[in-house]
Amino acid sequence: MSKSEQIREAGLKVTVPRARILAILERNTERHLSAEDVFRELLAEEAEIGLATVYRVLTQFETAGLVCRRNFDGNQAVFELNRGGHHDHLVCTRCGSVVEFVDPKIEQRRMAVAKEHGFRTEDHALIIYGVCPACQSKP
Repeated sequence: MSKSEQIREAGLKVTVPRARILAILERNTERHLSAEDVFRELLAEEAEIGLATVYRVLTQFETAGLVCRRNFDGNQAVFELNRGGHHDHLVCTRCGSVVEFVDPKIEQRRMAVAKEHGFRTEDHALIIYGVCPACQSKP
């Protein structure tokens, strides 16, 4: 599906800023980007799109379900494309790298805990903080 179709399907009008920002998010599927990261990439492309517009578009994308907002370190929001399906995250406390993973045993245990307490779950987020292999090998 093209960027324009994705934007239209999300119920938004296709604009140059929206298409450019979506393209940046699609190119960076291995990274979670902050609004400032997106803005820096736009500057590198010499796009005349301001930081306020980046924030506004990312918020619109989040509301429309195109992106998910995450807060890993508590202070800066980062965004990733909503590719459907749930996943959890490992976050390195030294370099900030993020690894996405899916573990059926964790999902089963989550459902069992909710059931034990009479909860019907709607969503959950699991973030495991630690030190990645690359940082472990550094002195």
